[in-house]
Formats: sequence, C-alpha cells, structure tokens
Amino acid sequence: MAGIASFASRTQALASNDPPSLVIENVAVVDVAQGRTTGPQTVVVVDRRIAAIGEPDEVAVPPASTRVDGRGRFLVPALVDMHVHLFNNASRRPPNEWAFPLFVANGVAGVREMAAAPTDLPTIARWRAAGVRGELIAPRVLAAGVPVRADSPEAARRRVREIKAAGADFVKVFSEVPAPHWRAILDEARALGIPVAGHVPAEIGVVEAAEAGQRSNEHLMQIPEASAPAGESLVAARRGLAGGETVRRRDAQEREILDGFDPRRCDQAATALARTKQAQVPTLVLPHFEARGDRAGFRDDPRWRLLRADEQARWAMILGHAPAEEMGLAARRWEVSREIVRALHDAGAPILAGTDAPMPLVYPGFSLHDELALLVESGLSPADALRAATLGPAEFLGLDGDRGAVAVGKYADLLLLDADPLLDIRHTRRIHAVVLDGRLLRRADLDALLEGAAKASAR
Repeated sequence: MAGIASFASRTQALASNDPPSLVIENVAVVDVAQGRTTGPQTVVVVDRRIAAIGEPDEVAVPPASTRVDGRGRFLVPALVDMHVHLFNNASRRPPNEWAFPLFVANGVAGVREMAAAPTDLPTIARWRAAGVRGELIAPRVLAAGVPVRADSPEAARRRVREIKAAGADFVKVFSEVPAPHWRAILDEARALGIPVAGHVPAEIGVVEAAEAGQRSNEHLMQIPEASAPAGESLVAARRGLAGGETVRRRDAQEREILDGFDPRRCDQAATALARTKQAQVPTLVLPHFEARGDRAGFRDDPRWRLLRADEQARWAMILGHAPAEEMGLAARRWEVSREIVRALHDAGAPILAGTDAPMPLVYPGFSLHDELALLVESGLSPADALRAATLGPAEFLGLDGDRGAVAVGKYADLLLLDADPLLDIRHTRRIHAVVLDGRLLRRADLDALLEGAAKASAR
C-alpha cells in the first residue's frame, strides 16, 4: 500500500470520503446511444450516482450541494481506455501508479488491464477500494486479464483454472500461443465461464478465432492476413513452429501481406467478423506513431516530464536502440490499418477504443484522445468514436447497467466539456471538469494532478 499512500498524500485535497451532492446546471447532456444532445438540463449527483436529470426549473437541488454552471458546456460519460498495462512483471518494476493522474486529468475514469499476474489482483482490489473511499484519485480498473503461458495444452488448461480461481476477469492470449494450446484455453475457459480476449495467435485465422469464441481481438491481429490472397497459406506456414519462431515468421511475412492487401477480401473478413460480434480494439495510435518517423526528439515533448524516471529510461532505451524500420513499411501498415477499421465499421463490427499505454510515445490518458481522432479519420463519426470509449466498453464488460451513459442511476463518472464532441471529436480534449466517482475535479484540480505527477517524477 506504500504506493497508494504516497499518491494519496499528493492528492488528498482533491478527495473526500463522503463527497457532497453535486449539481451541474443548464448543461447540454450528450446521449451517446443516440448520438445527440439534449438540454439545457440539470444533473444531480448524490452518493456517487446520478440521482436526477431534468429541466432546470423542475429538478430539486439538495441543500449544501456543490453547484457547477454548465451553460454552454457539454456533459458526456467519462472515457474508458480498453487496452492498458499497469504492471511491469517482465522488468519487475513497480506498478504504473504514476499514470493515474495522467488518465484522470484527461477524463479517463476506467481502464481494462491487459496483462496482470494473479499476484497483482489484490493490488487492483486495493486500488478499487481506495478509490471508493476517496483515498486515491485514479481510474477504476474495470476488468483485468491474466495471460496464459504454458508448455502443453493440459498445462494451459491448468493455468486457465488458476486464473479463474485467482479472480481475474478474463484470460489473455498472446500471439505466440500455439494452436493446440489456444484451443485448450478456449475449451477450458468456456467450461468455467471466463472470457478469453487478446491477440489472435499467429497460427490462427482471425475469423476462426472469432467464431470459436475469443471475445476481443487487439491490434487488428490477423486481419491483414485475412485481407490478402496469400494470407491463408502464410498463416499455415507458421503452424508447428516454436512460439517465438512463429511470431518471427509472421513478422518476416508482413511486407508480402501488406503488399497483397485486397479491399474486397477485407470487406468479406469484416462482414464475417461482424456476424460473430467479436470486439475489435485497433490501438491505431501504435501504427500511426510508427509511421510518423520523428522519434528523435521524443524528450522534447512537454509531457515527457510526467513519466516516472524508470519509465523515461525504458522509453529512451526502446526508442534509442530500436532498429531503423523502413518508413515505407510503416506507412503501408498505417494505411492498411485505417482501411481495415473503415471496413469493420462499415460492416457493423464492434470497435472499442484502446491505446496500449504506456508503450513508448503513448502517453496515458492523452493518447486516448489521439485514438478517438484516428478512429474518426478512419471512417467513424464523432458519435461512433465517443461510443467506442464510453457505452461500447460498458456493454462489452457487462457494466452498462451502471456505466457508459449520462443517465439516472448510473455511477457519476462524467466529463464536462467546453465544446460539443459530436461536432468535432477533438473537443473531448477541451475539459472543463471531471467527475470521478461523484467527486468534482475542476480544471485547476486536474492541472494540479499533472503538476504533482511531474514533481514526483523529478524526485
């Protein structure tokens, strides 16, 4: 709990064990389900939940409430990043608590953790409890997955049972999982009633994975293969290789796959995926940043000072020593990624917003706004993109009874904006205030969070 205590000490002025009633008056409420605004409305928050929404002169205001003028402003659900990493089990570094203020200051009130260990789950439980008590200003970990790494199908089954018993929300699979192990994972998880999500393994076709019941596909894995004439044979050539060699063979095939990209085949694959309802988490910020080619000045970014010192060292090592990639390949990867997202959206496949933060150049919180803009650039409307970070995650996680919309009875995780995000998705950056679990954080509070993060990193 030492990390929690130190973080809470920097933000205790912003937190309260018993937040007062909150009233946001004369605000335009964004209906994310319908993609429209209603208002002006007055929204009342009591005991962490939305208690009333109505015409300003018809809503009773509880005594001693904190009142916020919402005139000219827009109220939306707070955002959710559906692909983050809060733990550093490979490097054995402390958890990424340094990222909490960055998420919250950007209106990200929920995250999905993609690679926890069973021993990390009690830490997540403590974070959740501390947040409810007002001792921690942090996004809520809405779901946490634990990866399966095993040397046989039967060992994979045992690992799934251990993950379920530890209390994980889902089983995570990575690209190197062999096909027999993956099938055993799905079979055991189905019997236990725990979802499987993550990468589509390099030996498996994406439609096969979706039809078999893998709930999500991260990073558009295997969709380029499904969109290329030689894709099926290239996937077949990976089968039976050792895990690491499977991924190396896939990477060596990438140029051929991208050069063979066929929009017609992509449309067919997208239609097939849409029928399965498998969620796609494109993490477009990754191929976008790879294609930029301007990594040399990464330390000049004003957000660099917000990273914890050990994270700065990790980014510097990766960005400074990574082999120079042919820019043409990176540019083509970005082009194909955009076309795939466009096809998925046109076919009606569920698309959710995630970033893979804190990968190098992917700043927690900030990068989710980048992701929303890139989704719009790839064919989604602003309303579609906003749903991908609000109602869509809530529905996918089975939490839409409590989260994902501005509605009576829902938890009060809210974002008050100075401009309409349905007109321009970039307006999600124009944050006037954040309501986190019923607690009001004004712009000055959010700036203080970031300044506190910078000071902590400098120590």
